[in-house]
Amino acid sequence: MSILVTPQTKVLVQGVTGSFGARHTQLSIEYGSQIVAGVTPGKGGQVFEHAGKKVPIFDTVAEAAQQTGATASAIFVPPPFAADAILEAIDAGLALAVCITEGIPVNDMVKVKRAMEGKTTRLIGPNCPGIVTPGEGKDSHGGCRIGIAPGYIHKKGNIGVVSRSGTLTYEAVWQLTCRGVGQSTCVGIGGDPVNGTSHLDVIKMFNDDPETHGIIMIGEIGGAAEEEAAEWIKANCKKPVAGFIAGATAPPGRRMGHAGAIVSGGKGTAAAKIAAFKDAGIGVAVTPSEMADTLLKMM
Repeated sequence: MSILVTPQTKVLVQGVTGSFGARHTQLSIEYGSQIVAGVTPGKGGQVFEHAGKKVPIFDTVAEAAQQTGATASAIFVPPPFAADAILEAIDAGLALAVCITEGIPVNDMVKVKRAMEGKTTRLIGPNCPGIVTPGEGKDSHGGCRIGIAPGYIHKKGNIGVVSRSGTLTYEAVWQLTCRGVGQSTCVGIGGDPVNGTSHLDVIKMFNDDPETHGIIMIGEIGGAAEEEAAEWIKANCKKPVAGFIAGATAPPGRRMGHAGAIVSGGKGTAAAKIAAFKDAGIGVAVTPSEMADTLLKMM
């Protein structure tokens, strides 16, 4: 069992003809993901070819979804146009939109968030590495990879990973895989201040998934999302959770890396988040190198 996507999920790629989108579409095809369509306005009728697979390109998401049955989208669209790309996925009624784009203006995302109210589409991101559900094959190929995460580091198993940081997602996954422990699903939710899916949203899904037996939650300074998740975990979560908070040494008031990683008004500090984790019974890794071991000791 996995959350959000399965190896059978049909995926379309918005921005498939750009160099970045094309490269990651190739890697997803190689991983075994069901890439069934590409979308680039003005290039409808063309074909994206890789590894013997021919992927038709459409002018619109609605047309692509209608003709191929795609239910999920990977969005590799430049920042000025990315919000419109998300809105197009929502209007087409896709179940999932995964936006990789970094640097979308916050104001654009506020409008997207408002437009999503009452809609069925779930947005992962923006500014995220995406989502991977590992498959059964060699190196867990045959799974579903939407985004930019390196597929080969994953292994099919029972640990859920959710993270605001892309690189720390990969670090946690690789630590688990090196210890022979696989993952159910790995979700990078992105580091922007306004995003589609929170830590808490993903934690609830992992808690409900019978095949996820433990969870690694990676947060960072800024905002209160980690504290909210910790509060819910304390009251409701039946599974062991280990966590790490990045940014303990960051000076207040300075943005660190991600657009959302800023401590302001005394809120969102690493110390406050770590205290919330400890209060909720979440195992806290002191350094990133201890994330997997912290969880495995609890299981």
